This record gives sequence, structure tokens and C-alpha cells, in this order.
Amino acid sequence: MNNTIFTGAGVAIVTPMNDDGSINYEQFAKNIEFQIENHTDAIIVCGTTGEASTMTDEEHVEAIRFTVEQTKNRIPVVAGTGSNDTKYAIELSKEAESVGADALLVVTPYYNKTSQRGLVTHFTAIADAVNIPIILYNIPGRTGVNINIDTYAELAEHKNIVAVKEASGNLSYVAQLIAKFGDKLDVYSGNDDQIVPIMSLGGKGVISVLSNIMPKETHDMTQFCLDNDFKSASELQIKLLDLINNLFIDVNPIPVKEAMNLMGMNAGICRMPLIEMSENNADILKASMKKIGLI
Repeated sequence: MNNTIFTGAGVAIVTPMNDDGSINYEQFAKNIEFQIENHTDAIIVCGTTGEASTMTDEEHVEAIRFTVEQTKNRIPVVAGTGSNDTKYAIELSKEAESVGADALLVVTPYYNKTSQRGLVTHFTAIADAVNIPIILYNIPGRTGVNINIDTYAELAEHKNIVAVKEASGNLSYVAQLIAKFGDKLDVYSGNDDQIVPIMSLGGKGVISVLSNIMPKETHDMTQFCLDNDFKSASELQIKLLDLINNLFIDVNPIPVKEAMNLMGMNAGICRMPLIEMSENNADILKASMKKIGLI
């Protein structure tokens, strides 16, 4: 495809917070620089990991604008603008485009959900309203709705719908998706424990939580895959598997913020209703970090 947004490792970047819950932009800038210095291939801002669901409209747009300005065109910035309200998603997508986002990440409608025909209508309306590429985000575990394989037949025809972040966890489904539409839609793993399996099927990379604390290693894993060195990629995937699993021992982004704080990266608190990890889970996370020398 000639409209690929990025290949490799895109970080689903954490939004650092001050003690009062406001966005810590000084730390945010440091985190963006840390990512770029360690070869992250794209920054995905205001996604699930960035706690976009608890941001005001003003905060959401400002976080995107800040990321674009801090990144300075060095790597692509993908802005999360999905909503279960099509009209709102359109407005937010237009705002993200206006402040310089290179692409959009648009999740399937949650809670009220919709039919497969409704998904086509929803995503098409958003894609019609902007002039930048869109990554569809399929995460049925959070939204309660899955994009069926056949639904992609219509979505893939839109010039602005160019990729999918696939977080269903179903490798058979991913294989079917790539087999049928891999020439029209780039596929990114939405799960850090499936980077190598999905890339071995033809995926273009990952949108990663792990990259927040290990950007170089996540980039290297994807680059090994792109270089067809799946032996080295698999070794790295397996080496990091325990840590990856423990980054999801509690609701994302609770564990990754805990990990960043342990590393002195000042991620701060999560906004309620997300609360701090239990002491037992925190100890498990610490142990896996110590095992690979992060702390």
C-alpha cells in the first residue's frame, strides 16, 4: 500500500497527570522526546492508554495539539477521536485534523453499540468529514461490538480508511482479515503479546502500551519482523512476555502508569474511576520489571 501511516512500533502514549489530576505537559514533552530518541515509529495520543475517555473536549484537543507541536513532524501523530456518538466523533476528528494530526484512530461505538450496517454508516460519515487517513480500532472486549470480516469489504473501499488496530485477541480472525483485505488495509496489533504472531501473518506493526516503558525494544521487535528475522523477534517477544502480561494485570493504563512512576517517569495518577493498583498486583509488576532490569 502507498498510504501506509507507519510501519513498526507506535506508542499508545500515556497522558501524565499532576497530583490534582490536570495534565502534566512538562512531563508529557519529556515522554515524547524519550519515545523519539528510542526509535518509536509513531505516537498515538488520546487513546485508551491516554485516558481520553475522562478528558474534557478542550483537554482532548489541546493534548493532540501539544503532541503535534512537540513531535515537530519527526514521526507521525495519530489522534484518538472515536466516540459512540457519530456527530461528536466527526467534530473531534475535524478538530484533530485542524491542529495537525497526521491520522486518526477511531474505535467502534461502545455501550449503545450498533449493527454491522451501522458500523459502515458510522465510520463512513467520519471518513467523509476529514482529509486524513483513519485507523479503525476493533476492541470488542471494551466496546462490546466486533467488526465482522465482511463489513471490511465496504469500509476498505473508502479512500480515507486505510488501516485497522486489531485487539480482538483472535489470531484466526486476524489471519482472515489479512488474507481478504491485507492489500487494502494495513493491520496493526493492538495487543503487545501478539506483535510477532500478527506481523508474521503480514501485519505492519503494533500500537503498543509496552512502548511507554520499553520503546527501543518494542521497535526492535517490530523491525526484526519487518526484516524477516522472526527468530530474533520471537526471542524478544518471549523474553518480554511476563512483563507484557503484568502490564495488563489491572485495567489499562493503571499498571503502565505504575511502571513509569517506578522508573522515575512521573506519569502520576489515573483519573477516576481508575484507581491505584492493589499492593499484591504492584508487587507482581515490580518483580517482572526487576527481572529484566528496568528497576
